[in-house]
Amino acid sequence: MNISVKDKTRALLDQQTSSGKHKRRKFNDLLARYGIAMGGMSVIVAVVLICFYLFWVVLPIFKPAHIELNKEYSWQQPEIQHIGVEEYGEIAFSIDNDGQMLFVDTETGSEISSYDLSSSAQLTDIAQVDLKGLMVAGFDDGSFQLMGQKYAISYPNDTRKITASVEYPFGEEAFELADSAIKVINAKRWEDGAIIAAVTDSGEIVAKVYSLEESFLDDGLSLEEVSSQTIQLDFSAKYLLVTEGPDWLYAIGEQGQTAVYRYRDGSWQLHEKLQLTDQGVLVSQAVFLLGQSSLLIGDNQGNIHQWFQVRTDNVFGLKHIRQFNLSEQPITQIIPEARRKGFIAADVQGEIGIFYATSERLLETASFGQSVQGLAINSRSNKLMIVGQDAATNLFVVENEHPEISWSSLWNKVWYESYEEPTFTWQSSASTNDFESKFSLVPLSFGTLKAAFYAMLFAVPLAIFGAIFTAYFMAPKMRGMVKPTVEIMEALPTVILGFLAGLWLAPMVEENLMGILLILILLPMLTVLFGIAWANAPDAIKHRVPDGWQAALLFPIIIFGTLFAFWLGEPLEAVMFDGNMPAWLNDHGINYDQRNSLVVGIAMGFAVIPTIFSITEDAIFSVPKHLTNGSLALGASQWQTLTRVVLPTASPGIFSALMIGLGRAVGETMIVLMATGNTPIMDMNIFEGMR
Repeated sequence: MNISVKDKTRALLDQQTSSGKHKRRKFNDLLARYGIAMGGMSVIVAVVLICFYLFWVVLPIFKPAHIELNKEYSWQQPEIQHIGVEEYGEIAFSIDNDGQMLFVDTETGSEISSYDLSSSAQLTDIAQVDLKGLMVAGFDDGSFQLMGQKYAISYPNDTRKITASVEYPFGEEAFELADSAIKVINAKRWEDGAIIAAVTDSGEIVAKVYSLEESFLDDGLSLEEVSSQTIQLDFSAKYLLVTEGPDWLYAIGEQGQTAVYRYRDGSWQLHEKLQLTDQGVLVSQAVFLLGQSSLLIGDNQGNIHQWFQVRTDNVFGLKHIRQFNLSEQPITQIIPEARRKGFIAADVQGEIGIFYATSERLLETASFGQSVQGLAINSRSNKLMIVGQDAATNLFVVENEHPEISWSSLWNKVWYESYEEPTFTWQSSASTNDFESKFSLVPLSFGTLKAAFYAMLFAVPLAIFGAIFTAYFMAPKMRGMVKPTVEIMEALPTVILGFLAGLWLAPMVEENLMGILLILILLPMLTVLFGIAWANAPDAIKHRVPDGWQAALLFPIIIFGTLFAFWLGEPLEAVMFDGNMPAWLNDHGINYDQRNSLVVGIAMGFAVIPTIFSITEDAIFSVPKHLTNGSLALGASQWQTLTRVVLPTASPGIFSALMIGLGRAVGETMIVLMATGNTPIMDMNIFEGMR
């Protein structure tokens, strides 16, 4: 009995169903479907969580400043000359007009201890000398005294206790400065010297420079006078500021008249005179910002102006940089922060503002409700104390973690201290607190894109054309050797590539720059010429090389071309560039750095080539054979099939390869860091580095 094919097929399917194979296959299909779906969803969730985490980490940087009233009480001294808060904000001190120094618990407002200054003369002015708490007091007999605060921490009965006292590092005896009463005094101390300057009742400035001598018998210090000078002014100086070194001296009048002196060859020499305010605008406060480079000038219209020295044609001049506005009332108090370029200002009606100079921001404001006679913030910038005219005292807790960050400071040009003009600069830290943090993201972004551009310029032609030839023209056996070799290059650590680029490739490129440039020109030319010659070679010669192995013939061409380029580069460099091409480029206005974009392009190109090559080769090799066979059967040549069938079909994969390669180039760190010198240069010059 004949059984039809249909019946046989049905019987076979029934047999498989009864054996359970369909159920297992269905279960496997369901498992694969939902497993792949879960894997894809997990990747999406992971990426979203990573983005959320990054946002959560970065968001606090942009958190605005906030101040909150913590304590209220009455200060025990009705009139004060100076006020300060120790580092932790637990103890505050003040000095009144009678020279009494009072230490107070900031939490309760109760007195801890009090001391009278050792001088019997009447206190006329007091100023802070350094960030360690040293102060200078001027008296009506023309003398001055240096004193500071000492905080000793002890743990009686396992309880932390801070004991405050006054110390006189240079002795309790006052030093003679002037013959008449001191009106305004200012001083600065550095490692081995000090400068004391004062405006006297007669309107002249007396400035003395001292060297510091340390006693061999104890830890005491002594002042040895180095120079003394009296400066006559043609206006009445209300404010006096001096810098370490000594270097600069600024005398400022109420009308904005300013005389700038510089210490040269043992004497103060007039450097320039200028007007800090417009006509009719009065100077109501003048202090240094941290680092003594910038002057903060408060006026009677509620504005604070920042000035600092700018070099123009090798000559320094005081220049107005930026302006901050608090209110429309006169500024009465300005205090700089001790560890960054921020400051706090108060006007005559008790309006308080927290500012940051570099980011040009008014961070927070508060209203005290009355005129302020004392304003102080601790060195950690988290405790702010305000004392009013009626001795009412408020202690505020300040939250101001990242005042230096703003969209303006990140993406716009900023005029930093000691710079000749506004710039894009990234320099996040230095060895001292005086340093002005620079957080511009522009040079980082520019350097990233510049490195990626030159890396892709080097890698894309080699990777794409190599992948096309390997997938479409190369013999299967040769392809089996070439592709794994290129792919294994991706396993090379980028630290090793960066190390080799910085220590070997960069010096080699500098010594053979002409040869390297000739390689980029000669190798493509020799390759094309060899291809033309091979296409026109006799069939007897071409048939000796198996089909798909022609690429092996390029090895001697590449080796010969490279050696010929290096050989030819030396005489050409001698004739055209006086034997030193890098020096010739520098002499003609084209800066050449040893670690430059050319080195980065080559080194990072080798890191990117395997990624682009592998994905592109897979995309081309995966084009269905029936498409290429159909094209060839219809009479199209191999090149026509490649350009009109294969490449359009594989274009999504090629585009993916380029995007992944670009992502690898943009995200690369170590090669760029080690091979470029990490220089913040914003120039597309291939011979310069980047950051």
